Amino acid sequence: MKTTLQPPSLALAACLALNCYAADDDLLGRDALFGDDLKSTASSKAASGSGIKGFLQFEGARTTSNPEHWSKLRTRADLNSQGKLSDSLKWKLGVRVDYDFVYGINDFYNSAVEQNQRFDIALRENYLDYSTGNWDFRVGRQHVVWGEMVGLFFADVVSARDQREFILPEFDQMRIPQWAVRAEYFANDTHAELLWIPVASYDNIGRPGAEYYPYQPVPPGANVQYLPEQRPDGTANNMNYGLRLSTLKNGWDVSGFYYRSSDINPSFYREIVPGARPTFIYQARHDRIHQYGGTLAKDFGDIVLKAEAVYTRDRQFTVLNLTDTDGLARQHTLDWAVGLDFTLPADSRLNVQFFQRQHFDHNPDIIADRLENGYSLFASTKLGNDWETQALFISSLNRSDWLFRPRVSWNIQRNWRLMLGADIFSGPQLGLFGRYDQHDRVYSEVRYSF
Repeated sequence: MKTTLQPPSLALAACLALNCYAADDDLLGRDALFGDDLKSTASSKAASGSGIKGFLQFEGARTTSNPEHWSKLRTRADLNSQGKLSDSLKWKLGVRVDYDFVYGINDFYNSAVEQNQRFDIALRENYLDYSTGNWDFRVGRQHVVWGEMVGLFFADVVSARDQREFILPEFDQMRIPQWAVRAEYFANDTHAELLWIPVASYDNIGRPGAEYYPYQPVPPGANVQYLPEQRPDGTANNMNYGLRLSTLKNGWDVSGFYYRSSDINPSFYREIVPGARPTFIYQARHDRIHQYGGTLAKDFGDIVLKAEAVYTRDRQFTVLNLTDTDGLARQHTLDWAVGLDFTLPADSRLNVQFFQRQHFDHNPDIIADRLENGYSLFASTKLGNDWETQALFISSLNRSDWLFRPRVSWNIQRNWRLMLGADIFSGPQLGLFGRYDQHDRVYSEVRYSF
């Protein structure tokens, strides 16, 4: 992950995030831009709008560490509507409203965390689509998904993420849309995409004192202070832009991209104020980076091969050297992942992934090793028509640092779903997962979709 605490735990840092176990489809066709719902709509009602869709969901989580406490009692309403003004002009509107009752029943969290997480209204995807000839254009707040591995982010470098629950929410719930202008060109099996983001969205890391805030290293006995996050201003120098090309040949889906941006995930700049008890002052900032990457996918019957790679220039990493001026070291890194997805009998599935981060000109003072290796295992099976069990395990190969996520879901009725699960962390204090070793939790969700 690229929060400054770049845990020595895995190349997960490859932009590790999220736990949406199932990957979104990476389509070459126009449905990737316009969506299936609109493509198949022919009624006069759909010509002007498709009504309101979405879900209502209640989520409860209880942290099992000492002191044991409720960490989430959130009600979420996610609403959207889409339609078309003509055959070539389409639209979508979306909003999400959250209210977390946990801040009304205990005083476990400070006022800054309560203000940040108790109540939230957020715009989701809100855009216009225009199609002419071989060109499609999308203008507005939108998701841009350039890669998809099970449980992790690697080539999906554009979307910002809500990381107030670390990587635990589902992909589609965790992604934060970008205000962007996107142009796509389709010619036979080739697809070109141009992207411009004039005002970027950034990862939401919450406030100090929150359950999964990315705390930075501090020696025993020292004081620590976190200044307000500093985000880039809206000048031309801080605009993001990128180019992506993809093609489908003989069943091989291959893409390559370049992306220039202010890093969606912050680096924590450090200042040390000396004294009998020195004070470590941290501030989250977003540096300019370059990213070059690619993806490939191939279907071999019941086995699907997927791979992604991203070379990143100028990303900053936390150093443990107390004499370093700002507590950061600039590094160039290569993150790559390869996975196999197996379709098994009895409606079962197995996914195996290996991933790695390589640090070029490795600075020995950063937390991570020169090569950080990791793997993940995901398995799911259906029990009858209504029940499904899943389990995800992600681990470093450099040290004992892991996350285990079992869960079971019950489709009560056509539009109702109940889910029960647990999130279990283990590892050293500076590990990607070990730093949350005292934040194991059990949770449940009830969702009504409409």
